[in-house]
Amino acid sequence: MASGWRGILGLDYGIVQAPLGPDISGPELAAAVANAGAIGLLRLPDWPAPDRVRELIRRTRSLTSRPFGAAIVLAFPHEENLRVVLEEKLAVLQVYWGEFPRERVEEAHRAGVKVLHQVGSLEEAAKAKEAGVDGIIVQGREAGGHVIGQEGLFPLLPRVVDLVSDSGIPVIAAGGIVNGRGYVAALALGAQGVCLGTRFVATAESFAHPIYKQKLIEMSRTDYTNVFGRARWPDAPQRVLETPFYAGWKNNLSDQETEESQPIIGHSIIHGMRKDIRRFAGTVPNATATGDVESMAMYAGQGVGLITEIIPAGEVVKRLVAEAKDVIREKLYDLE
Repeated sequence: MASGWRGILGLDYGIVQAPLGPDISGPELAAAVANAGAIGLLRLPDWPAPDRVRELIRRTRSLTSRPFGAAIVLAFPHEENLRVVLEEKLAVLQVYWGEFPRERVEEAHRAGVKVLHQVGSLEEAAKAKEAGVDGIIVQGREAGGHVIGQEGLFPLLPRVVDLVSDSGIPVIAAGGIVNGRGYVAALALGAQGVCLGTRFVATAESFAHPIYKQKLIEMSRTDYTNVFGRARWPDAPQRVLETPFYAGWKNNLSDQETEESQPIIGHSIIHGMRKDIRRFAGTVPNATATGDVESMAMYAGQGVGLITEIIPAGEVVKRLVAEAKDVIREKLYDLE
């Protein structure tokens, strides 16, 4: 199990910072994670913005000399942004919510870029294996944000591990993991690393709005829903904090209603573009958001109740490794 923190993909640790939309994992967060020896991922725009992507990459390089990566959602236009990632020869490309066949993986490899594919089912994992990816992130239904699968992490994870056991592809666990105990549990089921989202939202370097961060340390209940962002990203359920706004509305919105019919409740600048935020939009509030922030979507995984403070991202990595080692030493090695 020690291999879990001795690194994957050539990095120091088997810890991945999930890409946090729309721009919560920007250069400051990705660089802080990279500087700590883990895998930091920039969340790229969901629209063609090659100049912006290049700017994000170069800003991150000004903050770290360590390898880092970028993430794209395959459900949105991404070809131009992907081209820049390959031209800039990032260490890692994470892809999600769509097909990324062998020819695309090989294209990335020719540019020296390793590919992580996040999946939510055994069938998706099989396709990723066939494509020859460098790592598979297994996302359980416990995860915050948009959730592609219906299975819990711990039933699904060992099945994927068994599926790829003859390939050498590392498997990374995602969904509800926020501390060393969750890290060790994932390692025990065969994962070689863990991917954390909510824990990294609640860090000093994340670009989340301060109210959003505060809610993450105050609240512990989440819900799996489809009320946010129906028009922009249909059939893409999400796990959110059960804020007073959400609790009051979750059973009072008809299945046919979308954010397009709702009033504007705030504004934000996302990847340099000014955006109106309508009620029930799937856009979480970043640091520029104004208006009724408490009525905006706030994604969080089921492990959120274990998050009690905002800390630097590097400290998250440091604590994960130290706590995992302590658990193994105190709980697992003391066996007769």
